[in-house]
Parts: sequence; structure tokens; C-alpha cells
Amino acid sequence: MTVLGQTADRPAPVVLLLHGSNQTGAKLRAFTGRAFDRLAADHGAVVAYLNGYKHHWNDARISNRFAARTEGYDDVAFTRTAVDRLVSRYGGDPSRVHAIGFSNGGQMVIRLIHEAPDLLAGAAVISATQPAENNFAPDDPQDEPLPVMLVHGTKDPLVPYEGGMASMWGFKPRGLGLSAAQTARYYAQRNKITTAPVAESITPAGRETRTSVEAVHYRRPGHAPVTLYTVNGGGHTIPGTRKAPFVMGRTDMTFDTVAAAADFFHLSAGAERPA
Repeated sequence: MTVLGQTADRPAPVVLLLHGSNQTGAKLRAFTGRAFDRLAADHGAVVAYLNGYKHHWNDARISNRFAARTEGYDDVAFTRTAVDRLVSRYGGDPSRVHAIGFSNGGQMVIRLIHEAPDLLAGAAVISATQPAENNFAPDDPQDEPLPVMLVHGTKDPLVPYEGGMASMWGFKPRGLGLSAAQTARYYAQRNKITTAPVAESITPAGRETRTSVEAVHYRRPGHAPVTLYTVNGGGHTIPGTRKAPFVMGRTDMTFDTVAAAADFFHLSAGAERPA
């Protein structure tokens, strides 16, 4: 576990970074050009890049065949232990713990949302969608609502934006998932948001780029919000960080995922949990 940031005068928000399959925390940090380090430098958060068992996470997909799942590794308990350490050793605030996951890490965040919502104040899922009902088996799921931010590219070659079978470029199928839009609606319904969503264009008008970003916000006073950032033309990447290898698809550089997460999580010192 790589940890950045520490506070001695008052508890600081905690941000957990969960890597994708075949990565480690260090590899995710390099993959993003250390962009998420800014959450420590600019927002005073305790930022922790966690390491999954044998480069993977035991998410709640039935189709998961990684060793972390087949060997029964308890990644929910592991995350709780990591948070305890970040609180006791690094001055983290246990009431302001946020999780950001990419790909397989995004699936692990989805598991945390359902099994350990008491642990989190908010979650961000990047390049991962809610598993189809017959592909999802969380242990003792809880109904507590949470703020959820989603980021997904329409040209993702591994996890289809429109839903369906996730795979490694057509090989090694990883199970069925909902579309990104269905995932956003799923969490809006889970958070009991009944008002109509609000759409917003994020990419500046007139800017010439092969990718663009649109947001759909689900908000209702007194309810945890949900936002989906759709990256038109984007791949299996994290916008606004470091350009990913070509095989992953295009990396949009007009949208700052790190800044969006900081804003969504209300990471400013002393900010309360968003309602």
C-alpha cells in the first residue's frame, strides 16, 4: 500500500485508489501519471493506493475467475483493515472515506457500495458497470445509499458502454454487465432519486477534439447524488490523467477526472458528507 498525505492537527479525508486487473497500486499510480496524488497535495486528503491479491480484486461478479475470488480472499475485510490503519496511523477521518476504482477496481468499489456502505462517504467507478443481476452475488448486501460518480468511455474495448459481455479484446469473457446509463439509473433508484436527471455538456464548445464529455446528474434534496460522465469516443482509460496505450482506446484530456472526484466528494477541509 502506497500512502500519501498525513495530518497532525485534525482528521483528513481518505481516498482509496483501487487498481485494474493485472495492475498494482504502484502501476495504477504510474498509469495515471500520479494524477491522483493531487488529492493529497491540493486537498489535504490521505491517499492510499491499495494492492489486490495477485494483481486482482475479489469483486462480487459470479463470473470472476481471478485468484482473489477463487481462493476466497476477503477484500472487504482487507479494505476495512486498510481504513483502520489510515485512520490510526495517518490521521484519516473515518467519516470521510471515499473509494475510487478503475476497471476490476471499479467492480471492487461496486462490491464495497453493496457490502460496506457504512465504511464509505462516497464512491467513484471508472470503466466498470453494474453487473447483470444473474452475475452479481454480494455477501449480505446493504441498502444504505451512497453518492456515486461514474466515468465511462463510449468506445471502451473491454467493458462495453452499452452493456453486454466484458472481455479482454474479445477474449477471456468476464461476464455480463449493464450499460453505463443503466448503471447510473440503478444507483439513482437505489438512492431513491425520483426527479428527472439533468444533462450537462462538459467539453468547452468549439474545442476541436476527437473526444468529448457529457454529464448526467441525478439529484434530489436530501438524497445521495449520482453522476455519470460519458466520454464520447473514449476508451478503457481515465480522462485527464496520462494517455493510455493505444490498445486501451483514446484518453480524453479535456476532462479532469481528479478534479471532478474532488468536487463530487467535497474534499475541501471541513466539508460535510454530501446529501
